[in-house]
Amino acid sequence: MGLKKKKEIQVDAFVLDHQQLERLRSFADAEGQNLASLLLRGLQLPDGIQQIHCIKQIVPLLEKMDTSCLGDPIIKSCLDILAAMFLSLDVKNPLKKVLASSLNSLPELTVAEATHSFVDCLREELKTTDLSQYRKIMDNLASCMENISIGKSSVYILFKEALHFLQKSLLETEEENRKFSGNRIAQTRLMHDLLMGVKVSMMLIQKIQENIQENIWKKLDSPIWQSMCGLLNSFTCFLVNVDLLQTVQTTAGLAVVLFTKTMFEPAEKLPCLISDLLLGSLKSSDIPEWFLDNCGSLCLAEISDSVLLFLCHGALAMLEWKNGSMGQNGEKLLLDIAMTLLILSTRLKESVMAASLSRILSVWTNSALDVLQSSSDNLKFGLNGNSDMMGKMLDYVYAHWEHPLDAVRHQTKLIFKNLLQIHHATVKGSVVKLDSFFLGLTESLLSLEWHVKGKYSSLGCLVECVGVENILAMDRTIPAQILDAMSDQSFAPYASDLLETMFMNHKRHLTSVLEGDNWIDNWHETWVSPLLLILCDGNPEQATYVTDYYLPKLLKCSPECLNYMIKILQTSAESNVGSCSTRGSLGALMACLRTARAHGHLQFTDMMHGSLVSVGCIKQGLVHQHDQVRIDALGLLCESHRSTEIISIEEMQLIEFFIKYNLNSQSPAVRQQICSLLKKLFCRIYESSQTVHKMQQMKSKQGPLKQSIMWDPLTTLQQYKDFMSSLCGILFEALFPGSSHPTRFIALTLLGIIAGIFPISEGQSQELFQIAQEFGPTRVQTLLHCFASTFEEVKILAFELLMKLHPALSYLQDSEKLQPLFQVAMQLSTSIKPYDCVTASYLLNFLIHRKDLLKVCFKNNPLLGTFQPDEDMFAHPDISADPVEENTLAVIKHLLETVEEEIFQAEKSLLQAAASFPMYGRVHCITGALHQLPLNNLTRILEWKEIVAKLILMSYKLSAVVSPVVQSSSPEGLIPMDTDSDTSERLQLILCEIQPCDTNNYFSEVKLLKEHCRIDCVKESAEHICPENRGKEQQTCDVTAQMVLICCWRSMKEISLLLGKLCQLLPLQNLSGCSDALITVEQVQDIGEYFKYHLLKSRHRGAFELAYAGFVKLTEVLSRCNNESLNKLPQWWLYNVLEEIKSSDPSSKLCATRRSAGIPFYIQALLASEPKRGKTDLLNMTMKELISLASPSGVLPSTVPQVHALNILRALFKDTRLGENIIPYVADGMRAAVLGFTSSVWAVRNSSTLLFSTLITRIFGVKRGKDENSKKNRMTGREFFTRFPNLYPFLLSQLEVTAKTMDSKTGELKLHPSLFLLLLILGKLYPSPMDGTYSALSMAPFVPFILRCGHSPVYRSREMAGRALVPFIMMSQVPQTVSSLLTGLPDCTDPCVRQNAIHGTLLQVFHLLQSYLESKHKANSDFLQGLRDIITCIEAKLWLAERQNPCLVTRATYLDVLVLLNNYHGKSRIKGTEFLRFREKMGAIISNSELATGINHSPAVPGLAQYLQSITKLFISMFSMTAAPGLNVLATEKIVSPCLSVAHLLHSDFHEVRLLVLDATLRWLKQVNSKHVTEEEERGLLCLLSGLEEILLKIAVKETHPECFYKALEVLHCMDIGIVLSKSEDAINMNQTDFFCWIMNIVDASDRE
Repeated sequence: MGLKKKKEIQVDAFVLDHQQLERLRSFADAEGQNLASLLLRGLQLPDGIQQIHCIKQIVPLLEKMDTSCLGDPIIKSCLDILAAMFLSLDVKNPLKKVLASSLNSLPELTVAEATHSFVDCLREELKTTDLSQYRKIMDNLASCMENISIGKSSVYILFKEALHFLQKSLLETEEENRKFSGNRIAQTRLMHDLLMGVKVSMMLIQKIQENIQENIWKKLDSPIWQSMCGLLNSFTCFLVNVDLLQTVQTTAGLAVVLFTKTMFEPAEKLPCLISDLLLGSLKSSDIPEWFLDNCGSLCLAEISDSVLLFLCHGALAMLEWKNGSMGQNGEKLLLDIAMTLLILSTRLKESVMAASLSRILSVWTNSALDVLQSSSDNLKFGLNGNSDMMGKMLDYVYAHWEHPLDAVRHQTKLIFKNLLQIHHATVKGSVVKLDSFFLGLTESLLSLEWHVKGKYSSLGCLVECVGVENILAMDRTIPAQILDAMSDQSFAPYASDLLETMFMNHKRHLTSVLEGDNWIDNWHETWVSPLLLILCDGNPEQATYVTDYYLPKLLKCSPECLNYMIKILQTSAESNVGSCSTRGSLGALMACLRTARAHGHLQFTDMMHGSLVSVGCIKQGLVHQHDQVRIDALGLLCESHRSTEIISIEEMQLIEFFIKYNLNSQSPAVRQQICSLLKKLFCRIYESSQTVHKMQQMKSKQGPLKQSIMWDPLTTLQQYKDFMSSLCGILFEALFPGSSHPTRFIALTLLGIIAGIFPISEGQSQELFQIAQEFGPTRVQTLLHCFASTFEEVKILAFELLMKLHPALSYLQDSEKLQPLFQVAMQLSTSIKPYDCVTASYLLNFLIHRKDLLKVCFKNNPLLGTFQPDEDMFAHPDISADPVEENTLAVIKHLLETVEEEIFQAEKSLLQAAASFPMYGRVHCITGALHQLPLNNLTRILEWKEIVAKLILMSYKLSAVVSPVVQSSSPEGLIPMDTDSDTSERLQLILCEIQPCDTNNYFSEVKLLKEHCRIDCVKESAEHICPENRGKEQQTCDVTAQMVLICCWRSMKEISLLLGKLCQLLPLQNLSGCSDALITVEQVQDIGEYFKYHLLKSRHRGAFELAYAGFVKLTEVLSRCNNESLNKLPQWWLYNVLEEIKSSDPSSKLCATRRSAGIPFYIQALLASEPKRGKTDLLNMTMKELISLASPSGVLPSTVPQVHALNILRALFKDTRLGENIIPYVADGMRAAVLGFTSSVWAVRNSSTLLFSTLITRIFGVKRGKDENSKKNRMTGREFFTRFPNLYPFLLSQLEVTAKTMDSKTGELKLHPSLFLLLLILGKLYPSPMDGTYSALSMAPFVPFILRCGHSPVYRSREMAGRALVPFIMMSQVPQTVSSLLTGLPDCTDPCVRQNAIHGTLLQVFHLLQSYLESKHKANSDFLQGLRDIITCIEAKLWLAERQNPCLVTRATYLDVLVLLNNYHGKSRIKGTEFLRFREKMGAIISNSELATGINHSPAVPGLAQYLQSITKLFISMFSMTAAPGLNVLATEKIVSPCLSVAHLLHSDFHEVRLLVLDATLRWLKQVNSKHVTEEEERGLLCLLSGLEEILLKIAVKETHPECFYKALEVLHCMDIGIVLSKSEDAINMNQTDFFCWIMNIVDASDRE
């Protein structure tokens, strides 16, 4: 909620020329009452708004005239002027729209005369030959056809002339565009003119041609036909011209089809012509001669993909698809267009083209729906949901529903929705709910994981088709599943939209089948109960997202559910208040009430009077342990549906209560929310106070009788003033010296918000709150002290607040009070502490706005003698220009003078400068002062030009002093390794000062300047040192190499920012021929060369990163500059640097180490400045060059260009500003990275690794969690290879080469360099049940090679191969594949057992089974049979899990497979004798394992820890099943050896075993405490946990492993504290007091750590 200012509308007035003016004067009457007088008076007005009012009076005046006035020269002259006026006004001028409305309302008697006037004016315009006027005439033609009937009639009369003009203008504009090749700004303007010409031509044909008799214009020799042929030829040229904007090409495609449709005969063969054109099967005998002459490039040559796409769009948009008017040929064309678009979808990968394709496919689905209304059975069969065409369309949807472009995702949703409607249209008459297509689609979608964003929108579309009741019938837990997915914010919007669709559909269904309110309980149970459970006990993020996204929609659908929620939450709010990690019922109640009030479902007075919540309860929420509960309670007070709702006294008291306890919030997010909510409250106070004030004014006009009855507004206004004053007092008290950063941030932010909402304005009523009354000298000093904070955001907030209070700060108008502040600022600007110069900058910026600062600057300052201001400036301040400009000029001059002296001293001794007066502070203050400069109203142009020139020169001088350090090969330590003579000479001077003397002690020890050096320095420069630095030379300077480096790189940083700011702020657009320009073309070019030099030469990252920041500002200015020489600079710089990179070698001055240093930044800045809406030619050229250089080649004599190219590509792929324009090059970049990894040069391999990592992030997204295998950063194999089809053959060929090095019979270690990268990519893919069979990119060829990679001798490679195999096996083929893999394992009697191969196979089996069992399959007969087959194969190889197998690693992996199956058995509770038999065999394995018989292996045996973990997991899995119905502990103990128990394993010597058992114990305890288990399950769990208290106490006292110790304490925490305390004395010989002391000692120890 914010205050909106009313936008002022400005309208340009129309100015009459002299001839028209005299003509009107000759007809005006003396009284000024006739039409000419009215028009003359109105058009002489200077304001366009006033002219609009005048125009509106013309029509009523004309309506009063009768037939006798026809032919009156006054009317004719006025209509001529109105016509000329309409055609002269700009198309966006509101006056033109008003005039069009008036002309449309002309009386019938004057229409013919007005039309004649329009024809005369328009005819003259169409004769023009001035190219600059063409666009204006096109706009006029469009306005005539769109806005007014008179204009349309005029164009109809001039149809031939209009066509001829358009043909001529398009030809000349295209020729002009060719002449301006390379000038992007001029070409863009001309191409938009072309676009307008094409649109007007289409409009002319669509709106006018239909009224022209065909026998007149369809003659081949008629002028109209010739003009149309000429236009068609131009459109064809535009269509195939790739240098034009895509919008021009797209519109040209529409125009080609429209003109062909208009000119072609017979019309019924038109679909055949277009179909043959798209399929490339045109025969010259079937083509009309005129079509061949004008569209020959489409008929005789192969059509490009983009042209095909635009032609498809033209056919869909321009042909008539409704009512089956094109017959069978039209139906064939519809299918041909679909096939063409689907083929193009596999080839067009540029972001713009992909977005266009998705939009055109959406148009195709709409056209298909139109055709199906009256189509043949053949078409219905071809578009049925089970047809091949629909299957391919669905494949497109599944491959693009998670596309990175929003536009593509949105269109994909529309396509899917229309596909459902298409199928529905093909099966009309049948029962949709029982349709096999819809049922199969529903099952497939539900089987998808909830991390697939496309699932949500698709399910929403399906719900609307089949009804939510059919989906809930398949799985009643779907609402809870969707709510669980809302724990991730990226999925919350999608999930909430789906839930909204479902619960609204469910409500409609229930109300239609149930009478009255009987439906509401069922609806609440389905949609509200899961919500309450999450709000009370869910994780904090999930509860927040559910509250923000889901709850408002639920209340909007059914406001009655609010009472249901409050009733449930009130009963448990007192007992379940929550904690620091959970909201509890109290937090849930606050969230519900806040949301209800914010959306208008509840009023605060209703809450208080209706006893929905008490003040004490709200107070409890305002100081709750949980951050979000406090925010919700505050939101309950601040947010309201009505912006003018009056704040009650209770709310004010509660807000003050909140402020006192929450100013020191440590969470930045909470601080932002507090400030945002309180801003809403302050806005409501302001708006409601205005309303109350008006009520008071109205009340004062009423009688005393009514006043005594009505409520008193003055009381409310006084309460508001007292509240705001009290609040300001609390906030200022919080700004005491030493207050924390969070406190200062919130206090200053809130004060700034108050100052912005309650501005200082003259004449404000005393009854309203005035912020100026709250600021006195003490509080101003408090704000000034905030400048000293080390946090810059505090400085910013304090400065902004002081600027808002600027008119009220009379305390600081005296120059005597400004003097010490100015001196402090100047002293801080040269401090060796970097943050001091920031303080100085803000202080100076504040002083710049004070009128008396000039007196301070020039008082007793002999150094500024030549810069003294005018004498009249102080005597007559009123005649001075803007004081801000004067003060800024004075401050910059003063700083410039001092920094020039310091640079002079630094040239003699950089060490002295770094220790005493680092120059970067002065430059920083100059840059800050430029921010205050009022550029739109400068008066001292000459002085500013001089200052700008001096600033640029000063920057170059300072850079020359400090650049040798940051450009040295080792800037961090100044190790003299540079061979360049210029650099080394300067470095040697610096090194002589520091004197490292063959040691590195100057890194850690300070260097004391020698006394004689110090004395000489003082004598030489005493007269030049600025006042604030005097005295420093008398101190001994402690200097390290780091101090020198900081001085140098910060100076380079400030220089870059200053030069960038000069280019960014100064009026570059007026450079050519403008005396007011403050900077010249030559200066800009020099600045660009400066940035280029330092970006390409600097080694220190801080230096070139900040140079990049300044260079970006320069390139942004150049890209918008109208000066052609400046506009082309980035292009020439880019060409030059690419040539330099291609020719670089080890002796090149370009830095090949440090990831190419500033070179990637330099190229990033140049490419980022290129307009994104154009063709991005520079980006395309650069990427092709770099990928060519980055790819391995034997042509180049050096690998340095390859290293540079790889590093630059990495930076470009990371740059988000390049957006989706860089996606088409991802496949080539990946290819270069993988091949570069095989290089023999380390530098190439290193850069390839970095590029590969960047590309993985670019493709799969930024990893948000710690889970490396999370499906959130993965995609299906089909989607991956659809988006990057070029990677399919490359990865397949590379994998084949890699697989040949695996499975060596000799056991020799052969590791291909690309193996890791290939498996990492393939492992990022995952299978999807939506993967169809319509794509040519089959996954099957990868499978044998991945299987062979699983035999690698490297453990990590085998593990990755196991994961990589999963996406390449269809879910239906998993049982067969797993069985085949298990069958291939050796028997115990085989003489040669290769453990690496066994391990790799078992890992593949494990990951395949894991994916298969986690998928949302129904437990049907096929699934169960596949599971039985797998268990049979596993049982045949059980020896691998027993002692017969000597390898502990493979034994552990086989046990992991058994754990996986047993967990699924326990979860699904599948019954069957084979499962019980399998369970018994697993029990035997545990009983015969080392857990039961003792561990004879040494702890150093490879795989022992892994094996113990796996066998323990199997034991836990077996015992966890005892909680399942039908099983118990006794049944498990019969299977497992009696000597094994939870207590036994807790005493294991191996911490891996203890940790797993403790973790399982904790999980069982939480299940018991959650009360979400049945009685039978609870009994089973209690049997497992019985008697563990004493054991756990003993373990906790004796445990030495930290993780086990922590877990043991956590388990004890979850147990009944009474039982634990009662057993502490027997178990560990501690009474309750000793036990508590022991616990507190642990807490103290952890705090100390």
